[in-house]
Amino acid sequence: MEKPVIISIRGVQTLEEGQEDVMELVTQGILRQEDGELSLTYLESELTGLEGTTTTFHITPERITLHREGTLNSEMIFQEGQKHFSLYETPYGGLMLGVNTHRAKADFGEDGGNLSIRYALEVDSQPIGENAFEIRVTEPQLVPPAPGQ
Repeated sequence: MEKPVIISIRGVQTLEEGQEDVMELVTQGILRQEDGELSLTYLESELTGLEGTTTTFHITPERITLHREGTLNSEMIFQEGQKHFSLYETPYGGLMLGVNTHRAKADFGEDGGNLSIRYALEVDSQPIGENAFEIRVTEPQLVPPAPGQ
């Protein structure tokens, strides 16, 4: 199964100093289901600062994996109660990320679903803050033609 979807993302990054950075984005993407795994793919935009990058969430009952490819390359594994390390490659060099996941929940059905991820992030073993994503996936709504058309 593969179908176009609308993806609504709300991300909150709380830095060590307590400062919050909120990002909200609505974009088009593709929801795929094959071999018991769901994947959700979309193109990043200038708004996220990751223009030229394709983001894919791979969702299984055990974990959620975020894979980015393009202008930057990274893979982040979200598994509740677990800490995973990965390389975050940018045009300026690579960083070692530590991702300590507090929450990784996915609830999907025929018409879309929700992802909820909350995690602490480290760069080169230094804590930099707490992050949270709330992602809602829905089918595109058809707009009826205006009267007289």
